[in-house]
Amino acid sequence: MITTTEVHDVRETNTETSTGTSTETRTEMGDLPVIELVAPMPGFPDLTRFALVEVDDEGVLSLFSSLEDPDVRFLVLPPGPFFPDYAPVIADETAAALALSTPEDALLLAVVNTSADLASPTVNLVAPIVVNIATRRAAQVILDDPGLSLSVPLLAA
Repeated sequence: MITTTEVHDVRETNTETSTGTSTETRTEMGDLPVIELVAPMPGFPDLTRFALVEVDDEGVLSLFSSLEDPDVRFLVLPPGPFFPDYAPVIADETAAALALSTPEDALLLAVVNTSADLASPTVNLVAPIVVNIATRRAAQVILDDPGLSLSVPLLAA
């Protein structure tokens, strides 16, 4: 099992092989790293290719945007700065599927839920998105921890 406490920026790792192939692709949003889900997110069975797009100048908030359906995007953030005690344990099966051997290999993202007026955002700590920084393979992990909530107030953190 891997306990994830480190937060990394997937955009810092832009690898290119000696053959000239790259893990980046040209999209309508520009040159962005493609993140491939090893299994679709619940409720989105046909979507496995996403890009992480910054939405603020500090790089805290990002959109996890589908490259297959432009209408599907999730507001995400690294939970560490907001929830310093949050250290989910990733099952061995998931770590193996993502080829994670240490916590430093992973980028951890939490999905932000917003109300219509944007006044009271919450964060889903039960189902983080875990990304292998080097391979850009990812999974949304459903944690079996009764102490975690699907809807933790962000502003109170």
